Amino acid sequence: MNWHDWILAQEVSIRLGFFFGIFAVVALWEVLAPRRLLMLSRGVRWTSNLGLVVLNSVVLRLLFPAAAVGVAALAEQRGWGLLNLYRLPDLLTVVIAVVALDFVIWLQHVMVHAIPLFWRLHRVHHADLDYDLTTGARFHPLEIILSMLIKFAAILVLGPPVLAVVIFEVLLNATSMFNHGNIRIPERIDRVLRLFVVTPDMHRVHHSVHAPLTNSNFGFNLPWWDRLFGTYVAQPPEGHVAMEIGLADLRDPKQVDRLPGMLMLPFVRQLGEYTINRRW
Repeated sequence: MNWHDWILAQEVSIRLGFFFGIFAVVALWEVLAPRRLLMLSRGVRWTSNLGLVVLNSVVLRLLFPAAAVGVAALAEQRGWGLLNLYRLPDLLTVVIAVVALDFVIWLQHVMVHAIPLFWRLHRVHHADLDYDLTTGARFHPLEIILSMLIKFAAILVLGPPVLAVVIFEVLLNATSMFNHGNIRIPERIDRVLRLFVVTPDMHRVHHSVHAPLTNSNFGFNLPWWDRLFGTYVAQPPEGHVAMEIGLADLRDPKQVDRLPGMLMLPFVRQLGEYTINRRW
């Protein structure tokens, strides 16, 4: 078995290994050096947020057994996509693919803030009244399906190598847990880190209850797109400890931090002033 076939065969194990490993590291970091005091019981929130993760995993496995790696393997086999049309050094191809896929996810994130129908789905992520590593995996199943379809389309157009897709998926999951972590990083270190990766202090601004800040710092992995397109905000005006997390019109813990309420949030009438095109 060559490395290509090995990656295809072990893709799920690789992703789960990194998921549980990074989860354990960030969870321990949150205990040893928390950035903020949490408002709600970790047990209740984690049960709901991680319950949503399990539900999403089952839904994706049932609907898309091959997942993104399978689509990449198909595109590679059929010669579909830009990177399969032009021969480049393997390392350069992987780097280009990972960066391009990250940009697609950034654009998707902007889109779900700009289109009211998609914001209905995405606000499940923003309605969390606290901010910790489980927030990074808290997405409605319908948004997860939408995200997977967008990812499939990007892979078919781009034609990334299977290795690049695996690296991207691992990075996306790892950085999402890291930058949603309730962890304290010294400011001088944070200033350097955020030149290369989205840090918790950088992304936490995006979860402010104030609408203008919610529509900033869209990046999950690479921090460059927000700086390039003018959506970067360095710090919240009130500071990270005092800033209020969540959505102004959704403050009932029974509605936003219990699994049944989270699943029903897209069908709740109020949208607030958070969608981009309601403000501009």
